[in-house]
Amino acid sequence: MLFPVDAILFDIDGTLVDSTAAVIRTWQAWAAPRGIDAEEILRVCHGRRTEDTIAMFLPPAQQAAAVTELEQLELDDLNEIIALPATRSLLSRLPADRWAAVTSGSQRLMRARLTAAGLPIPRVLIAAEDVKAGKPDPEGYAAAAAALGHDIRRCLVVEDAPAGIEAGRAAGARVLAVATSHPASDLTTADTLVPDLTACRLEVTATGLLLSTTS
Repeated sequence: MLFPVDAILFDIDGTLVDSTAAVIRTWQAWAAPRGIDAEEILRVCHGRRTEDTIAMFLPPAQQAAAVTELEQLELDDLNEIIALPATRSLLSRLPADRWAAVTSGSQRLMRARLTAAGLPIPRVLIAAEDVKAGKPDPEGYAAAAAALGHDIRRCLVVEDAPAGIEAGRAAGARVLAVATSHPASDLTTADTLVPDLTACRLEVTATGLLLSTTS
């Protein structure tokens, strides 16, 4: 499939960066003293902001402190944070005004994970604290396109999670899903699906970008 677009908007965790092991460890460490089943959290947390996930498990009065505690656990655990296949080469070819990242994590955490993985930090990074509503709400992707100065309908969203795919489509973008963290059967609402970004080829043209997929 061919995607002639003006810009590409990437999710981070599970799309550019493999942070699975750290995510599991930190949620387990956070859940254990509270008597919460970490497996229940892990079933719903992917692609969602920490505050939105914690709101499912704690009363309002406890949520703000719990979000702060979890973020510190995450910042203290940057072990095994690695770039996913082909991300480094793909990002290195993108002009700074042609790509952005939209993440459910915080600015501090996502910048730390990108750095740990050896990936560049984009000029435009829309994080959890930059939006009123997290994914699957389209606010983040709409904000990223606007910050780059491009029409969201001329942008491609790259996502690994159902909540992110829903957000990209609701914003008006086309969506490429990578099956790096979820089964392909969970990602069928994307415009196309690839195993990972090694299946993508990028051409920077005089007027924009042309991304093609080989599977």
